[in-house]
Amino acid sequence: MRIAFTANGPGEVAGWLRPLLRALYQRRPDLRALVFLVPDDYATGFESQMVRDAFPQAEVFEPKRYVQFALGGRLDGNLAEVDVVQYIGGDLLHAARLHARLKGRAATYKFSRRRYRELFDRAFAVDRRNADELAGWGTPPRRIEQVGNLAIDGALFEASLPAGPECPADGIVVMPGSRSYEIENLIPFYFAVALRMLRERPDLPVAFALSPFTPRDQVRRAIEGGGHPRMFGRTGRLVGENGRDYLTTPADDVRIPVLTNGLAAARRARLVLTIPGTKTIELAVLGKPTIAMTPLNAPEVVTINGPLTYLNRIPFVGIPLKRAVAVGVSRRFPHHTQPNMDAGAPLITEVHGTVTPGRIARVALDAYDNAEWLRWAGEGLARLYRDHVGASDRMASSLLELAA
Repeated sequence: MRIAFTANGPGEVAGWLRPLLRALYQRRPDLRALVFLVPDDYATGFESQMVRDAFPQAEVFEPKRYVQFALGGRLDGNLAEVDVVQYIGGDLLHAARLHARLKGRAATYKFSRRRYRELFDRAFAVDRRNADELAGWGTPPRRIEQVGNLAIDGALFEASLPAGPECPADGIVVMPGSRSYEIENLIPFYFAVALRMLRERPDLPVAFALSPFTPRDQVRRAIEGGGHPRMFGRTGRLVGENGRDYLTTPADDVRIPVLTNGLAAARRARLVLTIPGTKTIELAVLGKPTIAMTPLNAPEVVTINGPLTYLNRIPFVGIPLKRAVAVGVSRRFPHHTQPNMDAGAPLITEVHGTVTPGRIARVALDAYDNAEWLRWAGEGLARLYRDHVGASDRMASSLLELAA
């Protein structure tokens, strides 16, 4: 049995593809899985390593190799067809192109468009609202199957892994993101936040949780560079000792552990500081109180879905145009995190707009001390996605049936 997948950035690969492949291989160890990583502005470049490390038996094609194949090149092994092409991330046109080349049947997860209403034999929905969206895009209702959010199973699996000896218990874990501009600007910013909190409470357990696929050289450049001037970050150093990494001040009088299994660390923490994205869903599964900020100090450096992300490259007027677009998008939505959107309530504390390390440090410490809010937020978040547990098993069984 042969199934081809499209995937793109770290959130989709870690949160969607990994739990699905895990469930598929449990049912069909002989499955031939072909993972095509498609071009995407959100990708880190380490997605292929992420998949190969987790699934050595899978065949992984990096974006350049995918493009060559999409334009008419051949795959190694003379593979002519697959049983199913499964969209699991990236632009839908890539799934359509793979299907044109590899034949078989086609399936999608969460997304579709009217132009693809005849393409997908099955559309897997996250929830009832998503099922209605798929129907609104022209997908025949008989082809829609509600399975749940794959990220829930992925989060539970990752959280069950060892957290590491430097993981702080009942402390604060910082998860600053994995995209290049996030590493460059948010690591120095959150480092400044951590130093402000530690100045007030020297014994507060604090740690940074970064992706294991984030290059340490990139982290080193970020902390030494201090980030964008309008982000008000602090410079420091990345040091290694006895196989462990730390962010330190230039004088090395403060050391903050750098961890790689963020969800396992979050499971032990009292509070997490992060940004909107897939991680907020994963943290909700764990019932972990969270503060997520959307900084607009330098909106021209952020990535925006679609071609608008390149506005800042237009001479003279590009940067102010992109700032205006980013601010407009931010103000359009009252909630920036998916759990708050799904709950219709601020279960996650969100901070939008121009931020300073002092402001975020104050919000974090106040939340850390607020036992009533911690209980209310934790219980509400844990309930939010409880029915989604097992989504990867349900989708894997249906996908194998489709491929048979």
